Amino acid sequence: MIAKIAGISRAWLPACALCAAAPSAVHAQSSVTLYGSLDAGVGYVSNLHGSSAFIAEQGTLQADRFGLTGVEDLGAGRSAVFRLESGFVTTTGASASSTSFFNRQAYVGLSDPLAGTVTLGRQTDWNFDWLGSVSTAQLLGDFSAFHPGNLDGLGSTLPVQLSNVVKWKSPSFYGLSLGALYGFPGASATNTTGRTISFGGNYTRGPLKLVAVWSEYNDRLLPLSTGLGLSTFQGQNLPANAAFLASRVRDAGVGGSYRFGNVTIHLLGTDVRIASAGGADHFRTVDGGLNLRITPAEEVAVGAWSAWLDGKRWTQASLANVYSLSKSTQLYADLMVETAGGGAVADTLGIGASSGRRQIVVLSGIHHLF
Repeated sequence: MIAKIAGISRAWLPACALCAAAPSAVHAQSSVTLYGSLDAGVGYVSNLHGSSAFIAEQGTLQADRFGLTGVEDLGAGRSAVFRLESGFVTTTGASASSTSFFNRQAYVGLSDPLAGTVTLGRQTDWNFDWLGSVSTAQLLGDFSAFHPGNLDGLGSTLPVQLSNVVKWKSPSFYGLSLGALYGFPGASATNTTGRTISFGGNYTRGPLKLVAVWSEYNDRLLPLSTGLGLSTFQGQNLPANAAFLASRVRDAGVGGSYRFGNVTIHLLGTDVRIASAGGADHFRTVDGGLNLRITPAEEVAVGAWSAWLDGKRWTQASLANVYSLSKSTQLYADLMVETAGGGAVADTLGIGASSGRRQIVVLSGIHHLF
């Protein structure tokens, strides 16, 4: 169960005594919420670097993380907000990042019912926030069903998180919300060290959801070798574990979903333009599927996508079943079949590259929220 602290807990009483001694013009109601997610399981891969393998897997249904989020009521509908969130690996207990503790999000801001919400710090962009919500992977509940290398930033992993960011989200006007983001150059603990700008729109009304996003990143590292299995790109040789530095990346996408009773259908398209001194290429994807709620406790989802880059092609079809033991605990089982063409190798996200054009992955595990 999510732990909520209304007001201030006993552990903070000494600090409160000091605060009470200081002059204060405003006495506001505040709350802090501790939350988290743990996910671990096992899997089978038909071809992992040339041979079949059984693996331990984590963060499949949701990313492993814990965090604190807080709201302080400032009156007149206004509030101060913050979030601190850290990713980790359930199977080993290690941090998801060796360079930053609150590696997923760390921000503080103000919210106003008319002006919207402004937050500053380490945050995610609109590709992850809004486009990702209508992708096969997120609706399927399977991180490994995101697109190759996560180049379009829909999955909860680098290069999604951005440091030194100012982000604005409008209030909802008849279901429509707008968003804008600016990332300052020279940021650390991020795969984008140049300037970032991102704009998005999200329309949600009843069973219909429509999203559109456009983002631009300067000096962005992309996992073309580890994520797509490429050895060369735009005239450059790619070492096995080195990222490709793109001088400019433009990432755009549109998508939507619609719910018919117990069935939800979704469709999404993205276009990532990757530019460097060696030229410019487009990484494009088409993604769609449906979810069927069989019972209040069980859901089945199917989805597929195709992706293209530099004459190479990847296609994946996925099937997932999620059974909820409670509101906080789920069991899941997923099947993914990926094929590649144009000289590419199959490389399921988060699993590793095969030695050929085909890869089959089966994952199952348990997920718990608190």
